[in-house]
Amino acid sequence: MYAITSLTPTQATPAQLAQLIRGHWQVEALHHVRDMTFAEDASRIRTGTAPRAMATLRNLAIGLIRQAGWTNITAATDHYRSRGDHALQLLDLET
Repeated sequence: MYAITSLTPTQATPAQLAQLIRGHWQVEALHHVRDMTFAEDASRIRTGTAPRAMATLRNLAIGLIRQAGWTNITAATDHYRSRGDHALQLLDLET
């Protein structure tokens, strides 16, 4: 693997660089899930704090789905979209 950085060898060790790269790809993976599952890039919400609020809500949904044990976020959103009572259980708001 190759990486380009402006850091000198004294500013970052190979282990620190590897950690930075892993951190970058964790963020990219989350953005990929948000875009592929929730079509975030196609969102027309663009003004004020609304885009940040929507990203926060999407992150919350992804976190709740993962906490419930799902590994396929798309399958989980399809499941909860068609079963509102199950979605309420995620939030401990059963009717």
